[in-house]
Amino acid sequence: MVVRVRLRVKRGNKVVELIAVANSGYEASTPQLLVPKNVARDLGLWPPPPEAMELVYDTAGGPLRVWCIPRAVNVAVVTPDYVSNEVVADLVISPFADEALMSDTLIEALGIVIEAAGSGLWRFRWEPKEKLRPSEKKS
Repeated sequence: MVVRVRLRVKRGNKVVELIAVANSGYEASTPQLLVPKNVARDLGLWPPPPEAMELVYDTAGGPLRVWCIPRAVNVAVVTPDYVSNEVVADLVISPFADEALMSDTLIEALGIVIEAAGSGLWRFRWEPKEKLRPSEKKS
């Protein structure tokens, strides 16, 4: 199991809720949310707008062509008892992704602490260590 959390992603007046993997192996210098094309379409960002940068990311499965739109979205974690502050993030669009991935810097900016990756347990940084939250189910 991995840690998955529910996110609220905003772009202007468009709002999408989705489940994203907290992937600490996705290293980025800025907070980034990688999403499938259908999520980008729901946010009005597919096809990619002129400001999108076409990039090639190195992945475990080999090179991946993506489109990165800097500072395109506001992201918050949504739980049954709390909604985090919003973080401005780059939106990275993958033509092959089947679920959303959070970069290491987005995980940190949202205050997510992975306590037990194999069990899917996490908490917010400011919560006591005993307050473990279960991973969301893959959508």
